[in-house]
Amino acid sequence: MASPAQAVANALGGRRSLGRQVEDGEELAEAIRNGLPVASVKELAQRLRLDQAATAAALGIAPRTLSRRLAQDARLTPAESDRAVRLARVFSTAVAMIGSEEKAVNWMHTANRALGGARPIEQVDTDPGAMSVEDLLGRIGYGVYS
Repeated sequence: MASPAQAVANALGGRRSLGRQVEDGEELAEAIRNGLPVASVKELAQRLRLDQAATAAALGIAPRTLSRRLAQDARLTPAESDRAVRLARVFSTAVAMIGSEEKAVNWMHTANRALGGARPIEQVDTDPGAMSVEDLLGRIGYGVYS
């Protein structure tokens, strides 16, 4: 079974996109500090079925900045990398709690009453929003569905 850090790294495309194997939280933190390759964001966006505008919004990056980074195959800043890892963490948690990647993606894109009618994917642009989504996923995982 993969560690939480490995699950996050896999959501970002693993070794293929990150250019290295991530085994634990320390290695993931180092990758964030060095800036993730933009290929990892492409992989995550594809898995989550996000277009470029939605990806930029979820990561708190100006759409033109993201477009430029994608065109130049550049690295993200540490702050942008941290937000990308937050999105990947929520996604990998959803996959673990809901049971399949396809169902998790559908859940992330569906309005949820427990989030005030917002879609989970819209909440991960801030840390408190991501924590609300993860709390909800925990309740789903323990059968306390709201």
